[in-house]
Amino acid sequence: MRPHDMGTLFDEVAARGTHTTVHLDRPFDILPGGHGPGVDHTVPQLAGLVREAAGWLYEAGARRGDRVAVVKRNHYDYDLLACAAVRIGAVPALLSGHLPDDVLEILLKRLDPAVLVTDRVPPAGSARRVLSLGDPAPGALTLDDVRGARVPAPRRRHDDEPLVVNHTSGTTGVPKLVVHTTRTLVHRLARFEAVRWPVIGVRRGDVVANASSYAHGRTFCWTASVFCLAPRKVVLLSDPDAAERVLARHRPTTVEALPSAYVRWRPLAARPDNPFRDVRLFVSTYDAMHPPAMRAMLHASRRRRPLWVQGWGQTETGPLTFRFLTRRALERSPDARDLGRPVPGRTRLRVVDPVTLTPVPRGHSGLVLARTAARCAGYVGEQDRWHAKATGPWWNTGDLGVLTRGGAVRLLDREVDSVPGLSCLRLEDLVEDRLPEVVECVVLGTPGRPPLPVLVTSAPLDPAAWRRAVADLPPMADPEVLAWEDVPRTATGKVRRLDLLTRLAGTAETHGSGRWT
Repeated sequence: MRPHDMGTLFDEVAARGTHTTVHLDRPFDILPGGHGPGVDHTVPQLAGLVREAAGWLYEAGARRGDRVAVVKRNHYDYDLLACAAVRIGAVPALLSGHLPDDVLEILLKRLDPAVLVTDRVPPAGSARRVLSLGDPAPGALTLDDVRGARVPAPRRRHDDEPLVVNHTSGTTGVPKLVVHTTRTLVHRLARFEAVRWPVIGVRRGDVVANASSYAHGRTFCWTASVFCLAPRKVVLLSDPDAAERVLARHRPTTVEALPSAYVRWRPLAARPDNPFRDVRLFVSTYDAMHPPAMRAMLHASRRRRPLWVQGWGQTETGPLTFRFLTRRALERSPDARDLGRPVPGRTRLRVVDPVTLTPVPRGHSGLVLARTAARCAGYVGEQDRWHAKATGPWWNTGDLGVLTRGGAVRLLDREVDSVPGLSCLRLEDLVEDRLPEVVECVVLGTPGRPPLPVLVTSAPLDPAAWRRAVADLPPMADPEVLAWEDVPRTATGKVRRLDLLTRLAGTAETHGSGRWT
């Protein structure tokens, strides 16, 4: 089965008699205590929940072409609410519950939603109607007010009309609101993944686990493909720290997770009774992965040849490159900045001079441009910004990299985070590889000062060990050691580098221009 309409996806999968069961780490927020089956669901039950939620949204006032904003705690019901909005012809706009109040207010003004579904106290005038999942604000509806509403018939839309709005990570400021259509997200991305590819494809006997930020576009596309492939189980974690409890009962054979989740799972993966013993395939997207976390997860598996699939892309483009890694490859300490080659027949890459935007020869660094039919349709409220990043069919990723003679791309840094003459990401790889107690290393650069390494450690840092580890690296300032929770992060666990730089250095000035963030 290939995905067609996200509004009726679960109905179509259920009609095929799927055997897939779905298991959660906690009940859905849209099914509070006493409602629904708790943490274990069938696909027909999810289909029924999507239909029911479509009735809620319609009763709250959402109509064809309207935007429905969702802001709440992280959970997979983000994607169910998105399917419900699509079903009635509305456009879901999924905003992370991690967004600060001032940022949320800006994004809601750009969206001007007909309905806002939220568990927060929303800014005044943020939507025509508010459907509250928590303590209701004055004038807001509650789920009890709309529960049992008539379910409207599905409304189809043209393939090039807006389908969903997701925001970018927002590591460098206010996130952008990315618009995808059925053609760009479903036809160009999800249908490609909804193929039972050898080795990397989902099998009917698989237990597929996902630990993600469900407000982001990756999981909406993932939903469209994985449920069509009908694995035995789908396990959905809203909190990576629930992995030990939940995955012990549903041991996965494939795992897709945020890079930050894999980092947090390293101590769990080191245990003999770890829940990753049956995993044959690990998948990472969203952000750069450093070798120690990949190595720890692959060695946690008891399979003979577990595989790591590292994808690189953006909310605006979907996946652009893939790279496959094995235990043996990681033992050879590969260049983790090598992100592999473009997806054959689907994406093309070129590297250009950051000033003139003219192509540079293979092996030279510059801005990475991508060409893909899955490019997003625009930015809500910032279409001029979208046009500034689009050069004909090419898309400016805002990343600095090198296209090798063999056709692979080596990622150096985000342009805004770059430091002349070095790669901060490469320094982070080396520090984490050389010092096992370093759980995470972030190298920050600002003009007139040496790069500043910020470390999250699992044990006190030995100053002598630090000096030995960096003796052959470019000069850096003395490290700042912080606890994990003291590092500002996005909903996907990415470090908010500019916020961290401002806090530690007293300035947000960087070497990069930030023109393409």
